[in-house]
Amino acid sequence: MTVLIKDVAEHAGVSSATVSRVLSNKPHVRDELKERVHKAVADLSYEPNRVARSLRSQRSTVIGLVISDIRNSFYNTVVRAIEDVAFEKGYAVFLCNTDENPEKELFYLNLLKAEKVAGVIISPARENASNSSSLTNANIPVVAVDRRIPNFEMDTVLTNNTEASYQLISQLIAKGHKRIGAVLSDLSITTGRERFEGYKQAILDAGLDFSENLVLSGLPIAEDGYRLSLDLLEPKPLITALFTGNELITLGALKAIYELGLNIPEDIELASFDKLDWIPFLPKMSFAEQPSYELGKQAAQLLFERISGSNKEPQNIIIPSKIQSITETKIKMVAKTP
Repeated sequence: MTVLIKDVAEHAGVSSATVSRVLSNKPHVRDELKERVHKAVADLSYEPNRVARSLRSQRSTVIGLVISDIRNSFYNTVVRAIEDVAFEKGYAVFLCNTDENPEKELFYLNLLKAEKVAGVIISPARENASNSSSLTNANIPVVAVDRRIPNFEMDTVLTNNTEASYQLISQLIAKGHKRIGAVLSDLSITTGRERFEGYKQAILDAGLDFSENLVLSGLPIAEDGYRLSLDLLEPKPLITALFTGNELITLGALKAIYELGLNIPEDIELASFDKLDWIPFLPKMSFAEQPSYELGKQAAQLLFERISGSNKEPQNIIIPSKIQSITETKIKMVAKTP
């Protein structure tokens, strides 16, 4: 038999309105009443009907989250932060993964629009604003996280891509490196372009020659990181240091370095954007650790401000990454025996 909200109210000895307030995480409800309601929900195995609630209130309690590649562990923490904030607000999160594919992104955005979600947080696959504009035209607020959409007015939360990349490259130059290669995300993706700008500016400011031949870009995936790193390092390294633009590219670069029998940092020094803290053993390298939880938290807070009716000017929040160096070599790359 279907358990109704009035059944929960009767079991808990409270009104149906109190049950609704508790289940919606509304303020000004005594802790003792909350405990009684939650116990009644558990005793009766009550499951709220979100669709019916949305129809009654004319307001969805679901937000959409569209990320560019779920394989990138950077997004794990971003998603966690957004889910934490959403749960506190009484909202559920509909997670979509685009695999860096603008067509797949458009499919999910159209789906979220059709479902009339309360709002959307997106890490866009490309800079094209047309995909997101259909949501804003339907009065669904949108916030961008990690990547920006130029020439489109929306709240955006980013890290300091250009500055952090500049600092990483400057560290390599200070160690004596003059030929520094880079494997980056496609420059049509804002993170790839901004990290390239930091790389290039650091080289020029140091009075070194900038060579386009030392910069390769592709999709921010391990496969492209591997292939492009091989292109820079074979048949023997023409570079003494390598800058990689994101976690998955770095993973591919490590595979290439290993297969070529190069040691880090003796043969090639490595600096990466994103910390590979899920790998148990890391070579001695430098990295920019992104504030991933804070990025997700800020994006969610901005979205819920818009959902609540805020009409202030779009905000562009920049949260700095932390530049770190691993001071102890914990793994040594060895050449493969033929």
